Amino acid sequence: MIEALVYELKYKGNKAVGLEMGKRLGTLLLSSPYDEVDLIVPLPLNARRLKKRGYNQATILAEGIATVWDKPVVTDAVIRNVNTETQTHKGRVTRWENMDGVFAVAKPSLLQDKHILLVDDVVTTGASLEACGAEILKVPGTKLSIATLAYTI
Repeated sequence: MIEALVYELKYKGNKAVGLEMGKRLGTLLLSSPYDEVDLIVPLPLNARRLKKRGYNQATILAEGIATVWDKPVVTDAVIRNVNTETQTHKGRVTRWENMDGVFAVAKPSLLQDKHILLVDDVVTTGASLEACGAEILKVPGTKLSIATLAYTI
């Protein structure tokens, strides 16, 4: 079921599904330490895919969470420096190797001394989330939590 919903969001342009899934995820996480988050950062999408798709699916999910939590979504604090190819059909080792130097913090002042929720749609190996999270944690005083809608096994 979740797989079909993620497919609708990513490949069929169904942003309403993503917003609703984000709201439900936000509601589920309300009773956890996630409620201490200061701001929500969606995992940056490859610029070519963003242009082709017209939106970042992680941003749609983040906006859904934000409506439940009443927290800001910050889309310009972290950037993707490298336009990696899709990771969908790559093995675990290749996914990790592809992440070196991919992300950077563009606006550290937005993140400093904040608890950040990093959001993505699906975690497979965790390579993208770990690479992005490592850059965020270089900013002084940051605390990082991660939320995804699904994971692959």
